[in-house]
Formats: sequence, C-alpha cells, structure tokens
Amino acid sequence: MSERAVAWLRELGAQDVAHPGGTLLAHLERVRELLASWGARPALQRAGLCHAFYGTDGFPTALLPLARRAELAEVIGDEAEQIVYLYAACDRAASYPTLDRAQAVFRDRFTGGLHSPAVQARRDLAELSAANELDLARIDPAFREAWGGELLSLFGRWRGLLSEPARRECRAVLAETN
Repeated sequence: MSERAVAWLRELGAQDVAHPGGTLLAHLERVRELLASWGARPALQRAGLCHAFYGTDGFPTALLPLARRAELAEVIGDEAEQIVYLYAACDRAASYPTLDRAQAVFRDRFTGGLHSPAVQARRDLAELSAANELDLARIDPAFREAWGGELLSLFGRWRGLLSEPARRECRAVLAETN
C-alpha cells in the first residue's frame, strides 16, 4: 500500500511542493519512517505518509479535495484515511489544549463541528502530530528555536497519549531548546 501511496503522491506532484527540509514528499516519507521507528502500526505509518493530502491547519496546500476521500481510502485503507482526515480536519488552536482529556473537544476545521474523539483516535492524532513537528524541528534549527519550547510543553501534556519511543524522541529533539 505504501508504494502505491508514494506513486500517487508523485503523480500529484508532492515532490515539487516546497516544504521545510526540501519537498513535501521528502517530509511525508520522513514522518512515515519516524512513525515506523517508533513501532507504529501500519495504518498509522500510512497515515503519516499521507497526512497532508487534504492540507492541514499548519500547511494549507492540499493534494486532493475532500470529495475524493474514497480514492485515498482505496489506496491506503479506511483506517489510515480516517486518521489522515482527523489530522487534516484538526483545528489545532481549539483541539490541542484538551486532546489529553477523556472528554476532549475536537473542532473540525472543515465543518466547524465539535466532537470528542475516542482514545485511540486521540492517540493517533497525538503520535502523528509529534512525528510531524519533530521532523520539522530536526531539520530546521530556526523552527526548533521558535517552537521547540512550546512543543515540548504540549507533548509533555500529551505524554499519556504518546508512545514511549515518541516521548523519548520529543525529549531528545526538543529538550535542548529549553
């Protein structure tokens, strides 16, 4: 599935989209590799590879419109696509502060709707968010300097949602910023 996803990313031009550290495709592949190194299940790894398909709260460039969600699901599987949608739909300012709570309030930036995701969905969102931000912090010292302290604090609050390997990586990459 991942090979098909990479081929499709190439067809959609992800290798030509500028992104910190090179191209969007390079970033997406690094995020998938980081998740794999943490022992993430295959669906979460595929979601990491495709997390920017619909754009995100922090990166508005979308490779596909939401109307084509079924096509992405066909390539990476339903579970992975649902993670991609959750990640893309996340209104970070509204959702991140309560993500670690049992009654988290998640705001969908596409619909404006509010809901409380199940714990596994919150874990997936936290793990993918950490992998995304840690990749940026690793390859861009200015990003790490500007955002490292805030991210270290956020991921510290999310420690109950993050895997142990993700928590270790957060400390290793971000601790030097404090």
